[in-house]
Amino acid sequence: MREHDKVRSETLRMALTAITNEEVSGTTARELSDDEVLKVLAKEAKKRREAATAYTEAKRPELAAKEDAELAILEAYLPAQLSDAALETLVAQALSETGATSMAQMGLVMKAANALVAGRADGGRVAAIVKSALSAR
Repeated sequence: MREHDKVRSETLRMALTAITNEEVSGTTARELSDDEVLKVLAKEAKKRREAATAYTEAKRPELAAKEDAELAILEAYLPAQLSDAALETLVAQALSETGATSMAQMGLVMKAANALVAGRADGGRVAAIVKSALSAR
């Protein structure tokens, strides 16, 4: 704030508001754990990513640039994303743990894979790799 970085201060305020809203949602107020805070930040980052894509498709580059700038700030607070190779390794581990052999067991594999990934990759990427691995079996 002292540096008068408007985008950074607005983005951090937005993130704090999202965290506070999550804390007071539900029947009782609670304090979020570190993992829950990371989930909230990941959700906000996903919103920015989707909004930037929508603005780009609507030929509004100035709004897409704003969303991209906010996304870059949020990503600085999130764990580093896994590479595709590392993600494939974790999915293979989840497949061996669950013993899944068909697409009917995708939910079981996704649960195990998401536990291993722990927020270090987008759910869509995990699902795509799980689908390809199960269809190859």
